[in-house]
Amino acid sequence: MRIDPGQLRTELTLQVMTPQSDGAGGHAEQWNDVASVWALVEPAAARDRFGADQRLPELTHRVTIRFRGDVRGGMRFAWGGRTLVIRTAHDPDETGRFLLCRTEEEGR
Repeated sequence: MRIDPGQLRTELTLQVMTPQSDGAGGHAEQWNDVASVWALVEPAAARDRFGADQRLPELTHRVTIRFRGDVRGGMRFAWGGRTLVIRTAHDPDETGRFLLCRTEEEGR
């Protein structure tokens, strides 16, 4: 995989969810910032799913960042007013240089 590091021009905030007890046996989600990272964000697909008499849009992106060992599925990137939930994260050429995250945009 050849990536010019100069393409990592979009600043994203990596976030992790920390469950907070609600006192009734459940929890509320609290998202905490882990790091600010520079990324290459590429739209991958946009499609509509239909179900239960409603249209559900689905937008996916490929996000490439410098390698970090702490990125996992279920974390997310905050980008302006947008949220990209990480579905998978892997080292595409297993060199420890970059991390390719497949994401799904929430709320669009």
